[in-house]
Amino acid sequence: MTDIASDTGVLDDVVSAFQIENLPVRGRVVRLGAAIDEVLTRHDYPEPVANLLGEACALAALVGSSLKFEGRLIVQAQGDGPVRYVVVDYDTSGGLRGYCRFDPEEVAAVSEGFARPGAKTLLGGGVFIMTLDQGADMDRYQGVTPIEGETLALCAEQYFAQSEQTPTRVRLAVGQVDTGDGPHWRAGGMLIQVIAGDQTRGETQDAWTHVQAFFETIGEDELIDPTVSTPTLLWRLFNEDGVRLLDEKPLRAFCRCSEDRIGVVMDSFSPEEVTEMIEPDGKIHVTCEYCSRTYKLDPPTAESPSV
Repeated sequence: MTDIASDTGVLDDVVSAFQIENLPVRGRVVRLGAAIDEVLTRHDYPEPVANLLGEACALAALVGSSLKFEGRLIVQAQGDGPVRYVVVDYDTSGGLRGYCRFDPEEVAAVSEGFARPGAKTLLGGGVFIMTLDQGADMDRYQGVTPIEGETLALCAEQYFAQSEQTPTRVRLAVGQVDTGDGPHWRAGGMLIQVIAGDQTRGETQDAWTHVQAFFETIGEDELIDPTVSTPTLLWRLFNEDGVRLLDEKPLRAFCRCSEDRIGVVMDSFSPEEVTEMIEPDGKIHVTCEYCSRTYKLDPPTAESPSV
């Protein structure tokens, strides 16, 4: 637990839980620096697509960090728009990886206006999905809701309202910030939820309305500003009621791909299909969609990422 009034340190690539004092409202804040820059620069994404993927990464960290089991959370949205799908894999050890598939010409066409296109414009009609994976011996849990609202944050709020019946507010921000060595991607986000009322807490609606009023004042620039620490941000918003910073979890960019995982996929191809994959250099080239790493493997032992 941290005394936020005295803590002004800046800590990137971390997701932090907090509790509003004496009110039935809890939340989490995520600040991403080098980790999100690594994820977004692995591909040559147009700015609107990079923004969408950055928001999805921040959202996955906010939601995934609350899980009480070892496994992973997969956040994805897919539709019939310029971006066919966005997917982020959050590992409960703090690892993040993500990928977008999109049509460059269609993205350029919807990006010609003054406003940056949001999730609804980029994804079109489709679905927003969260999947909980507790490992090979456990069934996956998957919740699916329609893509509603122009932002990914609104999609998440709708998901919690329909699938979890938990009043939830989400704010996400992504942008490039130059701290002296060139522009780098940053992302941030905040999620608040009301704890259900009971005989001890009583009615929670007034408290929820009260906290939301302060939540609405968050600026996107504050969420990605490297000079504004999480304790400082929480103090600005909730010092009137008091707020406690609870557990913190470090985050990092990662990828699951490996030559061993590639083998699982390659075993599913016939010898004829494998032969057709051989490049002029005599190798089979397999590129991971997530991290863009290319494996060059000898055909007899070629093994490709089940990523």
